[in-house]
Amino acid sequence: MIYGYTRTSTKDKQDDDLQRRALNDVGVDGNHIYSDQISGSKTTSSRSGWSSLDDRLEDGDELIVWRIDRIGRSMIDVITTVTALTERGIAVRSLTDGINPSTREGRLMLNLMATFAEYERELIQERVQAGVNVARARGVQFGRPPADPVAVARKLRIINRLVDEEGLSVAEAAQTQRWSKATYYRYKGKVLK
Repeated sequence: MIYGYTRTSTKDKQDDDLQRRALNDVGVDGNHIYSDQISGSKTTSSRSGWSSLDDRLEDGDELIVWRIDRIGRSMIDVITTVTALTERGIAVRSLTDGINPSTREGRLMLNLMATFAEYERELIQERVQAGVNVARARGVQFGRPPADPVAVARKLRIINRLVDEEGLSVAEAAQTQRWSKATYYRYKGKVLK
């Protein structure tokens, strides 16, 4: 079976007429075209149109897209998705950029894209780490702020009193302080030594 997929951005107020016409021109039935209109950078698997299409695709099917970047929002997402599809026996073809992983040239293009995707991933990691280092140098604290030991000790006393004097279970007493049972035991081991 031959399927088509279109993706447009709500942010740019685009519609997929151009993509649909191109898919129809190469023989994709309009009933076999799945679409998403999204804004932001949602991954392929989180899109409803893509998920419906992916559920229908089987070994031997062909997926045609207007341009390869319609499959994902980043090169990494595109490579991951195309690789997963080809491993399932699904042929992927892109109309405007000529990428067809079932051909020698298409595999070359896909491998080049994979190389660039890896490069992009490493650049992103470097930028994130550089940003974290700069923030730490400025004194920015990451993660949850440490709990106030006075407030923790007060809550522990309240929970212990509810358990000892009122017969509540630890879980019930902890819940009165908006804690879980595990939080109670974690702090009990640290504070009440």
